[in-house]
Amino acid sequence: MTKATDEILAWVAEIFETPLEKIRLETKREDIEAWDSLGILTLIARMDEDFHILLTDEEIQRLRSVGDIVDFLNQRDENPGP
Repeated sequence: MTKATDEILAWVAEIFETPLEKIRLETKREDIEAWDSLGILTLIARMDEDFHILLTDEEIQRLRSVGDIVDFLNQRDENPGP
């Protein structure tokens, strides 16, 4: 069962304190002002808190767009790790 894209988009908007209408799958990291070093720490903390996912450095580097976050969460949902 995959998470609904709309729910993830709303979650991303909340994390980065960005209006939902500015968050789309194709929105790049550099297009979200709050997706800076502090924003990355917030994303890491919320992934752990909300989904019990501890991101590796490699996974963090691969998250370059909102679509990457959506894909990552859906892949983890389909293939839960330890």
